[in-house]
Amino acid sequence: MPSNQTPLGALPSRFKKQRLLIVGCGDIGIRLSYLANPNVRIIALTSSAARTNELRALGITPVLGNLDDPLTLYRLGGLGQRVIHLAPPNSQGTTDHRSTHLVRSLSKRRPPKHLVYASTSGVYGDCSGEWVSETQNLNPITDRAKRRVDAEQTIRLFGQTFLGFCRVSILRVPGIYAPDRAQGTPEERLKKGSPVLERSVDVYTNHIHADDLARACWLAVWRGKSQRAINTSDDSYMLMGDYMDWAADHYGYKRPPRLNLQEIQKLLSAVQLSFMQESRRLVNLRMKSELRLKLSYPTVKDGLSGEKHSDSRGLAIRDLFYKDVQLKMK
Repeated sequence: MPSNQTPLGALPSRFKKQRLLIVGCGDIGIRLSYLANPNVRIIALTSSAARTNELRALGITPVLGNLDDPLTLYRLGGLGQRVIHLAPPNSQGTTDHRSTHLVRSLSKRRPPKHLVYASTSGVYGDCSGEWVSETQNLNPITDRAKRRVDAEQTIRLFGQTFLGFCRVSILRVPGIYAPDRAQGTPEERLKKGSPVLERSVDVYTNHIHADDLARACWLAVWRGKSQRAINTSDDSYMLMGDYMDWAADHYGYKRPPRLNLQEIQKLLSAVQLSFMQESRRLVNLRMKSELRLKLSYPTVKDGLSGEKHSDSRGLAIRDLFYKDVQLKMK
């Protein structure tokens, strides 16, 4: 009898289902679950007992637990052979105790083979519109971004502690959008007539369609390299004002007013202003070469129009990036 065959005649372990644990199973987690093949069992941590029936109806096994209460996480150790961490940090402070609670619970039994954490591109801070690869020094400006840096460090330390047993990968995610996602389009801002910056002081924005992000998460769970950060962004590199002008034309609204920074500071919240004080263009070459993700929606215009395109235009983004770098080296 083979060594991996049980006396009761159960299937060899190589034929058993892989268990994927999703921590923070919101919109992206649900989209991710749709990608699972029959050989993968999806388990989701949820803090809401009211969601258990909804998750079961989607073929997801719910596990009750709250990242703010480590005593409720005792079942997580050894539960998932692979883990995708999509939960946001706590809302206050500069450290993320939720990620700390999670990795402590995962370390109590055999660690997962792979832990993927969805972070934010906000960890880079303001880069004055420059192209930003994953080797860029982190310079978080807001407390929200500082919590993400703290979470990344916690995840990396977990991977170092279990080096050789658990790979950890970090996805740095920009603005997520999708027509079928709650607040997934700029329509509400356009309805309110929210202003944007004048072109002379405008900032570059980065985007990823929710479906493409879910696919990136799925691929990272299987293909992500250990201790590797990956910019998970589409090929858009639009100034925010140009993006909002295009959206206004697309949805049939009046284009938003353009104001200088002093004027706009009087009208917007601190959170809204934070997005207008950071400018960068993300380089997504690792995502395409290592995860081998072919974007269904290469630009935000494609995604909001609901038109799927080939990923060939990504070559143009790559060429623009290298041309820009070569100019700076001269």
